[in-house]
Amino acid sequence: MKHPLVAVKSPFSVSETALQLQKLLTDRGIKIFATVDHSAAASESGLDLPGETVVIFGDPKVGTFLMQECPPLGIELPLKMLIWQDAESQKTLIGFREPLEYLEQYGVVKHKEILEKISKLMHTLLKEVTC
Repeated sequence: MKHPLVAVKSPFSVSETALQLQKLLTDRGIKIFATVDHSAAASESGLDLPGETVVIFGDPKVGTFLMQECPPLGIELPLKMLIWQDAESQKTLIGFREPLEYLEQYGVVKHKEILEKISKLMHTLLKEVTC
């Protein structure tokens, strides 16, 4: 199934990958706003969903500048990474929306360098959490 995320396979389970990501964020001093366990919520509703968790994080000292330039960009912030178990392969994947896409989608010009730094961080986190 095709999706609009930058994603890679994780050698860990969904929960272990989420914990690894949370540790990396905490070690960098990046605020974790929430962790949403979609599969647990589904289970509470009597439904079955393979492991799927979203970790929501960021730094208001960074994201605020983007929202000052373009308030609708607030729908994309804070940053998010999705960790899920592929139903067919049973593999764990972790991914995110490429922040550089926001340059064109939201017309960000003044703070282009912030989105470039965020993109670099997201790619770095993806590599570090899966090794």
